[in-house]
Amino acid sequence: MNYKFTSRNELDTLELAQNIESEKFPNMVICLEGELGSGKTVFVKGFANAMGIKENVTSPTFNIVKEYLNGELPLYHMDVYRLEDNYDTIGFEDYFNKEGVSIVEWADLIKEYLPEERLVIKFKVIDENTRLLIFEPFGKIYEDLCESVL
Repeated sequence: MNYKFTSRNELDTLELAQNIESEKFPNMVICLEGELGSGKTVFVKGFANAMGIKENVTSPTFNIVKEYLNGELPLYHMDVYRLEDNYDTIGFEDYFNKEGVSIVEWADLIKEYLPEERLVIKFKVIDENTRLLIFEPFGKIYEDLCESVL
């Protein structure tokens, strides 16, 4: 089952991310999909802020992975957009099993490396400010999360 949320501005996206963060758990994997400028990094900023991470969260496009270790749980923020075909060198499974939260931007590029249980959020641009977020939970824990937050 898919769930939908309409974000009318960045504040809506930040608040949604904070609500999802309130349901976080170790080894949580959130996969973000959507075109450039659709709000993926805004979502990560809201999630990180709710975790108590004080660092400025930016897209890890050229780093591939940024680790934020000073929050309630470790946060592993990945952006695989520029990874090309070197997927095996990253060790995604290691991050997904480090007792933290992994958020992957452009996750559709690495589907075969993603855990079976995960939350996929697709960002669709409606207009300059409005985004439709489509949630696709894989696994009961993610279905329960969507039921409680959306």
